[in-house]
Order: sequence, then C-alpha cells, then structure tokens
Amino acid sequence: MMWGNGFTMGWGWLFGALVLIGVILVVFVVVRLLAGGSRQGTTMVRSRPQRVAGAEKTPRQILDERYAKGELSTEEYQERLRVLGSDS
Repeated sequence: MMWGNGFTMGWGWLFGALVLIGVILVVFVVVRLLAGGSRQGTTMVRSRPQRVAGAEKTPRQILDERYAKGELSTEEYQERLRVLGSDS
C-alpha cells in the first residue's frame, strides 16, 4: 500500500500531465487531418501548385497561364510560344 500512495503523491502529477498533453496532441492532429491541413483565413501563398494525379499540364498550358497572370510580356510569350512550336 505504501508504494501506491508514494507513486500517486510523487509521480502521479507528472503522469497525469503527460497523459493530458498526449490527449491534446491527438485531438490537434485529428482536427488537422479532418480539416485537410488547410490554412483557411491566412494569407500564406503556396510556392507550388498542388498536383493532381493524371492532371499534368502541358508546357503550352503553363505558358498560357503565366501569360494570363501577367508574368510574361507579350514579346516573351510569343518568343516562348515560337520555341515550343519548333520543339515539337
């Protein structure tokens, strides 16, 4: 009987705190997984677009998107389009 009381008085609080931290971490991970890991409400910009299996973009599609976003001037777009056309 003495061991049980000594354990609860001395180390019981530490065990309880570790269990509580573990439960909080499990809840946090489950919530993140169910939410898809998305960061809604933040202004974080992804550096690369998400890839979907079977939805590979052609170089022409990528070029068209960059031109539509204003990343390329008309001259750059036409030059790269010409280079793409001569490669095929």
